[in-house]
Amino acid sequence: MASKAVILVLSCFLLINTKVVMVSSEDMLLNEGSKLAPAGPSPSPLPITKATPPPPPSPPLSPYPPPPTKATPPPPPVKTSPPPPAPPPPVQPLRCKQECIPKCTVRCQNHSRKNVCMRACCACCERCKCVPPGQYGNREKCGKCYSAMTTRGGKLKCP
Repeated sequence: MASKAVILVLSCFLLINTKVVMVSSEDMLLNEGSKLAPAGPSPSPLPITKATPPPPPSPPLSPYPPPPTKATPPPPPVKTSPPPPAPPPPVQPLRCKQECIPKCTVRCQNHSRKNVCMRACCACCERCKCVPPGQYGNREKCGKCYSAMTTRGGKLKCP
């Protein structure tokens, strides 16, 4: 931090000294010029006028027109939430064992013990007249009969 202060002081000192030297050298040139002039009527000294700074340069003309100013954007539209989707239609009750088999085949498609799954699914279908959609879950679609049926050991019977 101290080195910055020292550099600042030195630069100010040099700047002042160069101005003093330039002013004194101009005075010496003017004095020498008067000594060299012939002895006769001396011409009146020309008034020293300070040079006026040149006018600021005009901004360059761009070959492209300026971009149009943006108008204030319109307010965003109010988003309305879509109506909630309609609940899926309830599972239609099945009337006979022949209608249970294709639904149980889909239900037990990925089961590791397909025969056991098919037997339990058909038994549940005959009692409850329903097989849930999909291969797993959705027991609540068939009601309490299907979801609450258990084996003698207390495990859920319906796949």
